Amino acid sequence: MLQNAAQTYQNNQVTTATPADLTLMLYNGALKFIKQGKSALEEMNVVKAHEASLKVQNILYELMSTLNKDYPISTEFLKLYEYMLQRTIEANMKKDVEILTEVEDLFVQFRDTWKEAMVLAKKQG
Repeated sequence: MLQNAAQTYQNNQVTTATPADLTLMLYNGALKFIKQGKSALEEMNVVKAHEASLKVQNILYELMSTLNKDYPISTEFLKLYEYMLQRTIEANMKKDVEILTEVEDLFVQFRDTWKEAMVLAKKQG
């Protein structure tokens, strides 16, 4: 019952979120799954690490597919997302925590910058 309530709450958050909020959720989700993957590798649970890596990869695919190509900066974002995807795949193949930490650091920078942009956008509009 409690799990159903949590799932319903989460579904409501997603369906009522703005595009900016959804992007922030994706960044936070990727960070959550990277942490899970790193923890799984430390526990030598390669199946769980692989599953977490696939979730991060799916988030990166989603971020790439939803980029607004009307803005020149989206090309730079795409390059960084592609790099992060490549590194996530490499970390998964090599079972390498250091590579995951590199991708995690990039996601933290994206998330923190995105949060700042959201605050500025609210102030302006």
